[in-house]
Amino acid sequence: MSRIADFPIDPLFTNRWSPRSFTGEAVPDAVLHTAFEAARWAPSAMNAQPWRFLVARPGEELWETYVSLLVPRNQLWAAKASALIIILSARELDYRGERAPNPSHSFDAGAAWANFAHQALLLGWHTHGIGGFDKDAARERLNIPEDFAVEAIIALGRRGDLEGLDPQFHGAEAPNSRRPLSESVFAGTLDNPAFPQERDAA
Repeated sequence: MSRIADFPIDPLFTNRWSPRSFTGEAVPDAVLHTAFEAARWAPSAMNAQPWRFLVARPGEELWETYVSLLVPRNQLWAAKASALIIILSARELDYRGERAPNPSHSFDAGAAWANFAHQALLLGWHTHGIGGFDKDAARERLNIPEDFAVEAIIALGRRGDLEGLDPQFHGAEAPNSRRPLSESVFAGTLDNPAFPQERDAA
């Protein structure tokens, strides 16, 4: 499926999608350095930079632990990734010399994740965000303090072919689409689409 935007955007945004088939080849440190550097420059409230990333690669001590955190269905494909990355976010920030709640910690960590995903794609690597995992087990097994929220696990790898993917996932192994702006962007209130004629204008 070829993605076509309704309005002019950089192809980076339509080319990024979330495959499940990975080659399993080793990811170089240089790729991780650059992708995490992009994440580092994401915007955040008060420049708190609440994101933290935990990384494991095949063959490393905690790899099997990371894979075991996934629900069994996700293990079928994510175990063939080149890295699994757990995204955390700090629930508090420093405010005028004191610790205070950071209500945007998850939002800001999401911005960092988007930067990571797009930079990885520019380097020829794909990512797939995973919500199907045991957050409580991750906290316990990896000694994650309570002041960090466990947000998601990211699979990173080179895109593979269908032969290396469990057949139950073959039908979904293609880029999906997005709803039109008329269903997402509103003028003032949710009952007033900001761009009701967007498709005619595109």
